[in-house]
Amino acid sequence: MIDSLYGPGGRVSKRIRRAAASLALIMAIALCLRLLHAWEYQRERPRPALGVFPFLFEPGNVGVALAKGHGFSSPFREDTGPTAWLTPVYPLILAGIFRIFGVYTLASFAAAAGLNILFSTLTILPLYHAARRVGGTGVAALAAWLWAVFPNAIKLPVESIWEASLAALLAAAILWATLALADSQKIRSWCAYGLLWGLALMTSPALGSLLPLLLGWLAWRARPRLGRPLVAVAIALLCCLPWTIRNFETFHAFIPLRSVFGLTLRLGNQDQAADPFFGRMHPIYNSAQRARYAELGEVAYMREKKQEALQFIAEHPGAEARAIWSHFVALWTGGTARPLEDFLHSRSWSFRGVLLFNLLAAAGALCGVAMLLAPRHPYAFPVAVFPAVFPLVYYLSQGSARYRHPIDPVLMLLLAVALWSARTRSIKTQPHQVPPRH
Repeated sequence: MIDSLYGPGGRVSKRIRRAAASLALIMAIALCLRLLHAWEYQRERPRPALGVFPFLFEPGNVGVALAKGHGFSSPFREDTGPTAWLTPVYPLILAGIFRIFGVYTLASFAAAAGLNILFSTLTILPLYHAARRVGGTGVAALAAWLWAVFPNAIKLPVESIWEASLAALLAAAILWATLALADSQKIRSWCAYGLLWGLALMTSPALGSLLPLLLGWLAWRARPRLGRPLVAVAIALLCCLPWTIRNFETFHAFIPLRSVFGLTLRLGNQDQAADPFFGRMHPIYNSAQRARYAELGEVAYMREKKQEALQFIAEHPGAEARAIWSHFVALWTGGTARPLEDFLHSRSWSFRGVLLFNLLAAAGALCGVAMLLAPRHPYAFPVAVFPAVFPLVYYLSQGSARYRHPIDPVLMLLLAVALWSARTRSIKTQPHQVPPRH
């Protein structure tokens, strides 16, 4: 009797396994951890500052301008005119929050952080279903638990009022939808896929680096029926078209999504690129740069910064190589270019824990990709392109936990694949999950 209840195949063991794989339980724990961090975060800071400081960056500044009826403009807390610094989705969300809860109020911070927490918690749904297609229920549950306790996913929704949490949700949804479409010919599903991409591009343009590769993989799977992938591309582009037209009419220049690449390239390629705070040359901090931006206008300013960056790269190849390495390390460690030194000298065990988890995620992602590629897993390519391709632009510009966050759900999936493979020696999709070849 005891063996039947508590043995390897007993009912108690089965109940524990079912509970561990319960999406409701995982999401509840994830939500509680994020809310607990939000509570501790606000307890440690003056409440008046919480209503102001988190919004003093580009999304908040543009959101304030929108809420006050000044249009999509002024990313630096000064009236500098229209901007294409950001794509519109997240600033519009913040503008709606300001309209409801007031500009620079504690209630607005609570609403913005709460919405980010909701995005982060909901990410578990597409992550679980994508991981289930890749490796079954065990891998899915493990990936979801890893995301639930991932320090970056707990801290960033509260500490960074940017689009990163929403972008992570959309990236996970894109992966899930890509894997699901591999064996679907329903035109409405392809249309929905195009709409999802349109929303993603209008939220986080950096995700666009994945679009041709994922759609190319789907087109290869769907051949000779290429009409459906083309429909998805057309819908995604149509979603972006009004914004591109607005930018052309406003700036008399072709700006498909964002204008800011020239500056980000320059910030990551200068004499202070190895400085932990090389952003001091950013117009939001530097009054001289802000004045130059206002003098030239946004488009000319970005062209100037791009030219300066390219000149620096050409004239300082050694410094450029060191900068690329610094950005690479910072991106994969969660923000520090000197992980060993910072780990040894930091007095914060919390910082050390976050650093170790990020290093585990990076190593796990590498091992997970190898585990999928070695047996020619049918989903190896669409999963692997996230960590392989998305970070490339940041190696040339800047590296931080926030910039990498959109692909962090996929890193948790790959870490789960690596851990599960170490336990079971293999990762296999179920027969009905393997996409057919046409």
